Amino acid sequence: QAHLEESGGGSVQAGDSLTLSCVVSGVMFSRYAMGWFRQASGTEREFVSTISWSIASIKYADSVKGLFTTYRDNDRTTVYLQMNNLQPEETADYYCATTLLGSDSEEEYAYWGKGTKVTVSS
Repeated sequence: QAHLEESGGGSVQAGDSLTLSCVVSGVMFSRYAMGWFRQASGTEREFVSTISWSIASIKYADSVKGLFTTYRDNDRTTVYLQMNNLQPEETADYYCATTLLGSDSEEEYAYWGKGTKVTVSS
């Protein structure tokens, strides 16, 4: 059974940076693409980024391009989301998830973590 655990969330000021981590166990991590999603209070969950198992393909939501960077360490079975210049509108619960093929659709993701909260104050 897959287990995904996010960490690194917290409360920051606008303009600050955070790096989220997601440790994966129970599946062969190096065979899965990984995705990050977020859900703000009262809104639907939205795609943030995805990275292929080989790191050859990385895709970002338009809203985070140039600000967020996703990368992975297959030896540590961990995927990261580096977030720079955070703004209040990016306050949300951030989730990592696994998929066989990289996708921006949450329906394509089989396993999910429980999320880590990011709060950005102005």
